[in-house]
Order: sequence, then structure tokens, then C-alpha cells
Amino acid sequence: MRGSAPSPLGNVEVDELRSLIDRDPARATLAGVPVGAEAGVLAELANFGSDVVFVARDDVAMERAHAAMKFMAPEVRCLTLPAWDCLPYDRVSPRPAIVGARLAALTALLDGNRTQGTVVLTTVSAALQRVMPRETLSDTTRRLEVGGHIDPADLKAALLANGFHRAETVREMGEFAVRGDIIDIFLAGAAEPVRLDFFGDELEAIRTFDPISQLTIKSEETAPASVTISAVGEVVLNDDTISRFRSRYRVAFGVGGDDDPLYAAVSEGQRHTGMEHWQALFFEKLESLFDYLPDATVVLDHQHDEAAEARFELIMEYFRARRDFSGEQVGEGAPYRPVPPDRLYFDDRTWRASLAMQPTLQLSPYAQTAQAEGTMDFGGKPGEGFADVRVDPNANVFDAVGERLGAHVAAGRRVLITAHSEGSADRLTTLLAEHGVDPIVFVSDWKTFQALPSTSIGLAVLPLESGLVFSDNAVVTEQDILGDRLNRPARHRLKAENFLTETTSLSDGDLVVHMDHGIAQFDGLVTIEVGGAPHDCLRLLYAGDDKLFLPVENIEMLARYGSEGTGLQLDRLGGANWQARKAKLKERIREMADELIGVAAARSLKTSPKIPVPAGIYEEFCARFPFTETDDQARAIASVLDDLGSGRPADRLICGDVGFGKTEVALRAAFATAYDGKQVAIVVPTTLLCRQHFQNFVQRFAGFPMRIEQVSRLVSAGHVKAVKEGLKDGSVDIVIGTHALMAKDVRFRELSLLIIDEEQHFGVAHKERLKRLRSDVHVLTLTATPIPRTLQLALTGIREMSLIATPPVDRLAVRTFILPFDPVVIREALLREKYRGGQSYYVCPRVAHIPQLEERLKELVPELSFGVAHGRMATKDLEETIAAFDDGAFDVLLSTNIIESGLDMPSVNTIIIHRADMFGLGQLYQLRGRVGRSKIRAYAYLTLPPRQRLTKTAERRLEVMQTLDSLGAGFSLASYDLDIRGAGNLLGEEQSGHIREVGAELYQQMLEEAVAEARSLEGDTAPDSEWSPQITVGLPVLIPDTYVADLSVRMGLYRRLAYLTTREEIDAFAAELIDRFGTLPEEAENLLQVVTLKGRCKEAGVEKVDAGPKGAVVCFRNDDFANPAGLVEFFAQQAGTAKLRPDHKLVYMRQWKTPEDRLNGVRYLIGELAKIASA
Repeated sequence: MRGSAPSPLGNVEVDELRSLIDRDPARATLAGVPVGAEAGVLAELANFGSDVVFVARDDVAMERAHAAMKFMAPEVRCLTLPAWDCLPYDRVSPRPAIVGARLAALTALLDGNRTQGTVVLTTVSAALQRVMPRETLSDTTRRLEVGGHIDPADLKAALLANGFHRAETVREMGEFAVRGDIIDIFLAGAAEPVRLDFFGDELEAIRTFDPISQLTIKSEETAPASVTISAVGEVVLNDDTISRFRSRYRVAFGVGGDDDPLYAAVSEGQRHTGMEHWQALFFEKLESLFDYLPDATVVLDHQHDEAAEARFELIMEYFRARRDFSGEQVGEGAPYRPVPPDRLYFDDRTWRASLAMQPTLQLSPYAQTAQAEGTMDFGGKPGEGFADVRVDPNANVFDAVGERLGAHVAAGRRVLITAHSEGSADRLTTLLAEHGVDPIVFVSDWKTFQALPSTSIGLAVLPLESGLVFSDNAVVTEQDILGDRLNRPARHRLKAENFLTETTSLSDGDLVVHMDHGIAQFDGLVTIEVGGAPHDCLRLLYAGDDKLFLPVENIEMLARYGSEGTGLQLDRLGGANWQARKAKLKERIREMADELIGVAAARSLKTSPKIPVPAGIYEEFCARFPFTETDDQARAIASVLDDLGSGRPADRLICGDVGFGKTEVALRAAFATAYDGKQVAIVVPTTLLCRQHFQNFVQRFAGFPMRIEQVSRLVSAGHVKAVKEGLKDGSVDIVIGTHALMAKDVRFRELSLLIIDEEQHFGVAHKERLKRLRSDVHVLTLTATPIPRTLQLALTGIREMSLIATPPVDRLAVRTFILPFDPVVIREALLREKYRGGQSYYVCPRVAHIPQLEERLKELVPELSFGVAHGRMATKDLEETIAAFDDGAFDVLLSTNIIESGLDMPSVNTIIIHRADMFGLGQLYQLRGRVGRSKIRAYAYLTLPPRQRLTKTAERRLEVMQTLDSLGAGFSLASYDLDIRGAGNLLGEEQSGHIREVGAELYQQMLEEAVAEARSLEGDTAPDSEWSPQITVGLPVLIPDTYVADLSVRMGLYRRLAYLTTREEIDAFAAELIDRFGTLPEEAENLLQVVTLKGRCKEAGVEKVDAGPKGAVVCFRNDDFANPAGLVEFFAQQAGTAKLRPDHKLVYMRQWKTPEDRLNGVRYLIGELAKIASA
């Protein structure tokens, strides 16, 4: 072996491999390379100094090879070129992240200084697709270095020409924003966007920043010294390409494109969704990956030929479907004129000819019986799994693993165990150590593994699916041991708070609630003269065309009312109606808070048996969970287990979006309780959910000595009677049931844990019955209703609460397409789901649309069977239909949005929403959440009426759905805003009525204050926060539009600023402004000073300060001061320059010639008053 990392393939005969390639370059075979060992071959070839292209059969194999390369040969440069994630001849564009990764790889290959020995990982689909010519890509590429010179105006023009989109705030790939001397850019294929800091035309600094918080990332590594800017799309729009497209379009299709929106958009220089599928019309000639790497050695994955053949057939099938079934023929939507396949893709003949030009190696996992010509056998074979042991009730899988590992070591092999994540690696180490496997050493790469003593077992985080065995190495995977694992790498977690405050900022026409004056309409941000200086104010319209101007620094007096404001009466400015309504509601909320405190106090006095967590066997139960726990989920599980062991009955609420892992929390709590000999009852609202939970529990508890039963309409009366007997005598450990469990004849021998799923679906009478069950048992309530953070804080200590806001790390985000109704796309989407063994939802907004749609779909897709579900059906029929669909009785469920709060159906992974413009944002979000519940990529198609303009609101809703493609972002948004999905029924029946009276935000705030007041031990009233000091010093106080041009961003910043209280928070906010927008202008500096002063005014009890050239007048809150004696002493010290007027206003006489003097003087005065008040 030469001086490289030791080969994963054992002792490779390097000279033999080299001579094999030289002797038979057409296609040699490398046998005995099992799945997972491809990286060893690639690393070995890269060490020869030649470029290598690995053509994986699909994207999963490519990602696996990429992870293995990073582990086995981290020193080799490795690029990935993924395939588009849309179909051939689709109407939608590939995802920007995919295009970015492709262009980043191609741009890297153009680098003239690149050293040989680069490994490019791609897939059959990507390799068969032609790409942008090298010359064009090279022309779009521009390198910027710190200290270099470029006119920012030229840079903006270059970005626009390269397909970048100008935005106010950069959040997505392909966007750029300009703010004075700062330019933010999100480059193609980059992990984070970059911030370019110019001084004139000189580039002073390059920094990376977080697209969510917009703050510079302070990394240990030095800031980048240069960036390379290239095209952000695979079609470049400039005068040449537009002209070429227009003429070639007319030649190719024999018609002008007047009826085609694509032709019209490109003619105007606008990008059009899906335009990449006409890429060949924009360039003289498309090239291939091999044009970028003419001397590379090509390595073909096992089953490459079958994958390529299937891809050729697919391309032709889609081409023929588009050619024969265009939208204009059926009078539906825009025409689709497909480009011939040979101009966009390789066909079988041209692909084989292209491979014949390169040295090509075919991998095979199978051993060769005899040394065939052109073949080299590496002697590897797939490792044996433990499936037979897992199904044997008398065997323990970890004992079997220990024996197998011992056998490998005895045979002289080094052994590596791989896990999907660090968490599962820790768990495997614990479980194997308990069964005598020791020592296990964590290793970060192959070289470290090879350096271990031969008797040590290595453990690495590497997503291999199955093990492999070579003569001197063996790999055993987590999936071999525990069965199918569904993990994917954890994604960057969103920090939602600041992002949300800005996203939910006010826009013109929004309904708002002013704490003192009631409901008004926001009418924009205006700058008015106050004390001779410009001041930003919010203009509010009240009934009778009354107007109120609210200074921006007092914006916390406002709350958004919520989106459901139709038919709402505005309040009259200065009228008594608002104050009366608010006072009445405050009293009702106070009573509610007192009741909550009372319930919590009563529970805290009771005791219950302590339930311990059984060591060892509990870990084995947890190991059956095929996912990695998220941080939130792990915290919730730990909290519940702590509750069970506390000896006091707990009442915990688990909040988490649908599919975020609440059921697993319940399963583990139920296991600990039932293993301790106590009983568990799970109450669910519907028979179908009861059946689903029952199947889930039976599967997870298989092999453990616990009896699980269900009680619902789906179970015979005789069986229910036997279950009730079992509950009474204690032979039933866990029972799952609907409200039938609350019948009077149900008796438990020792009920210790009650789990209530979807509590909001139970009526008042059922809740009363549940409360009677609750006396000294632990109660765990699961709800998918998001709880806003403020409400969560308000209820802390009253009702224990765990929030699961992180999506499972294995979950793939649902790919969302928004497009005009297109019969070809609909047919294809439904058939694709059918052929991959799944089912689909087809949702329409009105019951009246269903018969016509059903008829149309049966014509369009006669191969599929359909079921219908809507709210006007009898309950029994509806349940039977959904149960039949769940059992796979038909392929497509055509329904209204009745499914939005339905069951967990992992087999349903495509949803088509008809007339998406007629649904609200909350409904669209919920409906999309119905799919993507398993490890398979799910698709959501939001269809629109063709050739019809959308309303502004509908357009905005659909934009939000498109941007919320990443997991968790949608949940954060929904949980923040009560008006998106409603607040649930956590605090009683009348809650929604309360919210209608004062709006969602103010209701939360009032409830929070009422709870804080009720909890104060002395019964003192909580501090009154419903006021905001007003300060006038004659200084310009605003964020100028020349500094932050976008109004919505500016409003968002004002809203965030209003909630800052401490000096540290305000300083951090100032640092963020400088980071994002450049040096602070004087007006913004003044604004921050005034906000700081406001905090001191509250401490001093000062409601208003008016400062002028001759001093200041101070008004106290309610004409009252906390320390009158101290104030008298202050007057004495001021020697006649300060006095109290008969109207209780303090007059402070000074000569302040400039506004700056006034600001400093007021700061000193308020500081002194605050000190006196707190003395």
C-alpha cells in the first residue's frame, strides 16, 4: 500500500487494479464489492491521481457513498452532482437547493487550479441528463476577493444576469439584498449566505450569516477570503439566450408562442417555473458531465444497467404523454410542447458510446466462481443480519451480536459497528456492554479504526444499511442488529423567535387592539413632526374616521387582533365601551386563573406510588423505536419519567405537531407503569384512532409480559365484557378505548396512568367523568394543538407542559408544488404513488365539487380505485370508508378537508389539493401535514385554476406554503399565531369567545398577567404592565427608510424593539442592526436611547416626559410616586431648580440648548428618580 489511508477493501493489489484498467478500459468488472464498500474502490482509484465519476443507481446510494467517503477517505476531494427532484417533462422546476448543489459541483470542476484525483458522485438519472455548456457556466463565474475592487452596481447587474432574485431580506438560495455598502448573497450550493462589506468599490470583508436570525456566524475558522459567484439556475437569461429560445421555439414547434405563458415570460426576460425542461432551446448545444471530466475513470454501481434502462423508458413515456395529451387538446390549462428527448438526455445508444470513450469499471457484490477475463475479485460479501434472532421469542439479539463479533475477532478480523446517529451509538454501546461486548471504542475515520488494538471493537456514526465482511475487516450495522432504521442526518434547527416577530409584523389594513382605546385598523407608518423633529408613528383608524398617531417606541401598546376580523366593529376613540368590555373580561380571566391555581394546589397535596424506570429491559424497549429521538422529545420523555417517579400525581400536557413523536412519549410512560405492575388507560376520541393505537401498542410490546386490550365499537360485546373483567382483576395491564372506557361499570384494580389523546375532541360531560378518574393517578394529555410560548410560560407550574416543536430528524420535508391544474401532472402523481405501493388524498374545497371531480378522475386515471369521504356522510359510513382506505381497499380518497385532523396513515404520501386558492393558510398547512409520515418522500400538489388571476391574499398564502417547505418552520409559525390554527380548548369552553372580544395576542397577555397575579403568595396585585411612557426630547426618533428600505422589515424591527427591556438586550439589538444594515444612523441611535429611557421611566413610575430648551416637565403614573419623602429630599438638593406643581407634575428647570443636551439631561433626571423610587 502507498502512503494513503488503509483501504477498507483490505490488501488491494494496486498494480493489478491499475493494469486491469489499462488492459480493458471498455468495461472491467470489480467483483466482491458489497453495497456500502463502494467508497473503498473510489478512494483507491483517487489515489492513482485520476478523476473518478461514480454513477450510483439512485440518490440513496449516492448519499450513502458520500457519507462513506467522508469516513473512509476524508482527505480525498469529493463532489456530489444530484439529479433534479422533478420528473422529466414536468411543469415545475427542481428545488433551488438541488440546482445549487449541481452548479456548485460543475463550477468546481471548471477550476483550472484543481488537482487531479477528484471524486464526483452522481446518479444514473443525473448522468443521463445533459448540462449547461462549460463556456456559458465559465462566463457567469466571477471570483471576489477581500481587498479586490468591483463597482457594487456592476456586481448587482451580474447577480441579476446570473438569475439571482433581489429581496429585502436574504433567506433562500438565489436571493441577494443591497443595503448601502452591504450586499447579502445566498450563493448556489452554499450552506450559509455571505455578507459582503464594501468601502466604495473595495471589498473590505466577507462574512457568513444565519439566514434565520440574520446575524453573522462567529466561527472558530477565519472568515472566507474570497467567494465565487456563478449562475444560480441552469438556464441563464440574457439577450442571446432569450433570442435563441424564441427562434428555436418557433422552429421546433412550428408555431409562435402567443398562447404559451412560458414563451411570454421568457420573451419579457422573466424566469418561468419549469423553464429548465426547455433548456436545450437556450444554448447552442448542451454538454454532459464527461465533457467536464474527459479523462475520468467511470465506476458504475451494481444494477446500473437496469436503472439506466428504466430511466430511458421513463423519459420516453413522459415525452409521449406530453406530445399526445397536451393541455390544449382537452381545453385545460396552458399548452405543453415538449423538446425531443435526444436534445435533453442520453439515449441507450449515445450513453453506451459515451461510456466506451472512458475507462469504465462495473461493481458487483457477488464473488466470481473463476477468475474471468477483465475481472478482479476483492473477496467481500454482505454481512449476515439478525432478523431470524429478532423474531425468535426465546433468543436475545444482543447476545447473538456478541457471539458474532467474537467469531469475527477470532477469525482475525477487525470489527466496526456503525450507527445512524450519536444518540443511537451511545445506546448501542450501553446495550452491548450489558451483554458482555467490551471494549467498544468510538472512531471518527477509517484510519483511526485501523490503529485500534485488534481485539477492540470500533464504533462509528455512518449511515450504512447492511454489514459487510472482508478477509481482514468486518462491518456490522445498527440496522443489522435492530431492523429497519429510518434516520436521516439532523438538519439545522430553526431559531424561531426573532424570525416570527418579523414575519408577523403589521401590514396596512390589519386589525389591531390598543390597550387603552380598543380595536382599530392599522393605516400605515407615517413620519410626523414632534417637538420640531421627525418621528415615526403608526396611524390607527377608529370608528367615525377618528385617527390616533402612536409613536413607534410605544408599539407594545398594540397587539394584532388576528386574521378572523370579518364583520368586526371598530371601537370609538375615547368611548367607554372598550374599557367596560376589557374590565369584564379581566374579571372572568382572573376567576379562571384562580381555578387553575386551585386545581394545581389540590393535586400537589396528594401522593401516588413511585414508579421506577426498569434498567436494562427499558433500554431494549426503547431500542425498538426506529427513529432517533429529537431533543424536545427526549426532554419530554425524561420529564414524564421524572413525574412517574416523583411520588406525586402529575398532570402533564404534551404539545407537538402531528407526527412529531408524542405517541412514543406515551408508549414509554405506559411501559414503565405496566412493568411496575400498575394499570394504564389510554382514552381516544374515535374508534379508528383507538384501533390504530391498539395495533401500535401490540406491535411495540410484542414479547413483553403485558396484556393489551381495546374497548370500542369495533370490538364485540362479549370481548368488551371480558376486558372489563380483566381490568377489575388486574389481568389487563394496558387498555385503549374511546369514551366507552368512561362507562360507569368500568373498574380498575390499580390504575396508575391515564393517557388522554386529543383532549380537545372530548365534550364537557366526558371531561367531568375523566376528572373523577384523575384523583390520584398520573395524567398525560397529548394534543396536536400548538401552544404559544407566552401561554406556555403562563401555565408553568399549574399544568406541567412539554412542547415538542422539532420534527423527527429522519423525516423528509414534503415537496410542495404550486401549479395550474394540469391533467398530465395529476395522472402522473397518482400513478407514481400507486406504483410505489402507496395511496393518495385528493382534497377539494366543496362537497358540491366531488361528483364532477370523481367522474373526471375516473376518466383520467382508470387504473385506480377511488373512495369518497365528506362531512355530510353518516358517521358510520364515514368511519367505514376511512377504515377501508386505511386497510388499502382503494388507491385514492377523494374528500373535503375533513381529513385535516385525521389519522396517521404512513402509506399515504401524495396529496393533491384542488383549487388551493380557496383554502386558508392553516387548512393548507394541516392538509399538507397529512402526508410525509414515513421515511418516503411525500409530495403535495396545490393546483390552481388555469389562466385565472389569484387574489392578493391567496397568492400570499401560497407563497408562505412554498417557503415553509422545511420541517418545523411551519409548526413554529402556526404555534406562534393563534389566528392560524386556533388555540384549542385548554382553558374551558368560553375561551374562543374571549379571544373574539379582544384578539389573540392581548388575550394571551391578559391571561399571563392574571396567572402571575393569582400565584403571588401575598395576594398582591401583579405589576400593571398596560402602559407605556411617552418621551419627547425634540430629536428625530426613527429607523430611516434609507437605512432599512423595506417597510415590513422595518415594522418587524419596531415590534421586536418594543419588547426589549434590559440594557444588554438593547445593545445586542444595536449590534444586530449594525451587522445587518451597516453603521447606525443618528435617528436610529436616538430611538435606541429613547427605548432605554422608557425602561428607566417605568422603574421610576414616570408616565410622560416633555423636554425643551428650558428644562423638562414630568408626569407620574396615576399622579403617584413610590417614595414621596425621597422626592422632597431631591427637591431640597436641587436648590429651587426643581418643584412639584399643583397638578402633581414635576418641573425641572435647566438650560438645554441642543437636543443632545436634553437627552443627556433627561437621562440623568429619570435615573435619579428611578433610584429614589426603588430606595
